Amino acid sequence: MTGIIPSIKHDDSKVSKEKYAEIEKKIEAVRFREAYSSLKRHRVLFIVVAAVMMILCGMYAITIGSYTITFSEVYENLWYWISGTTPPDITKYHIAAEVRLPRVLTALLAGVGLAIAGTTMQGMLKNPLADPYTMGISSGAGFGAALAIILGFEIIAGGGIVINAFVFAVIPAAIILMMSKLHTASPTVMILCGIGMMYLFDALTQLFMITAHPEDMSAVYQWMVGSISGTDFNNVLVILVIVLAGSIALQAMSKQLNVMGLGDESAKSLGINVENRRMLMMIVLTMMAAAIVSFTGIIGFVGLVSPHIARVFVGTDNRYLIPASALVGALLLIVADIISRVVIAPNILPIGVVTSCIGGPLFLFLILKARREAWA
Repeated sequence: MTGIIPSIKHDDSKVSKEKYAEIEKKIEAVRFREAYSSLKRHRVLFIVVAAVMMILCGMYAITIGSYTITFSEVYENLWYWISGTTPPDITKYHIAAEVRLPRVLTALLAGVGLAIAGTTMQGMLKNPLADPYTMGISSGAGFGAALAIILGFEIIAGGGIVINAFVFAVIPAAIILMMSKLHTASPTVMILCGIGMMYLFDALTQLFMITAHPEDMSAVYQWMVGSISGTDFNNVLVILVIVLAGSIALQAMSKQLNVMGLGDESAKSLGINVENRRMLMMIVLTMMAAAIVSFTGIIGFVGLVSPHIARVFVGTDNRYLIPASALVGALLLIVADIISRVVIAPNILPIGVVTSCIGGPLFLFLILKARREAWA
């Protein structure tokens, strides 16, 4: 009997240790769930706040101009526009709903599309400097616009600047995809091809500008610094359809984009065809960015800065980062539009100049303050 008692005590001690370890695991699991829930609430809160700020800034942007329209009158005229009823003041209705509203919607959609394109590029290439400009898309569009303005060359008769810009914006991406197919679609190859295309098209555009008539050169310059003036609902509808389709497609691939961030080998081991998926993402975001710049011209820094700002608040999970970046990009471009109409009123600055003035210092600040864990 005495020989059995020590063994029983030993077993009891072993059982208690196992129970204690099991309790510790449960506590850690609860803590992890609580931390994740808190992080999820924080991410959703940021997205909601950014959406509210975007709407308020958009409404305020409609009030700005040489013709004064109050905030309440903006709501009233937009309601008349939505409901299709006849407004009491035709002049205010025309300015608010038919002149300024398309401008604000263009800024919103362009910001959303460029920010999502930049976010996806940075995620799939694992490079914080990737965006539609550094990949040559914007430079190709600028060259196509220069051909139409200076030489009168149109790929499709009657297509004008928009069709030229769209086609030539797609060309750099097509070349990148072909070269990637020959040498495997690695991030390094795609980035180097993009930079090469960017320099090539920039050089060709400058060559045409040197020999151009001063009026044509001024028109090319105005297009290359970006502008959302003169947009109408036809332009808005085209941009909306393409941006909406591209955003949904890229958001649907956000989980795979997260896995690709672990590295190509890890992603392949989890069953993802990295090369094909990367090419599909490239095609979607190229079509989206090309459609935007063909209507607005080259608007810099939105696709580059917006993902970095959103990443500070929501982290690197692309399921939340993509919508957060989209809202930040829209907000940034609407604020830039407001500044462009206020600084030298009644004249209007090109919106691309304003975004560069805002984006440059902001990007430097983010670089100085960024933590290394942001890209871990």
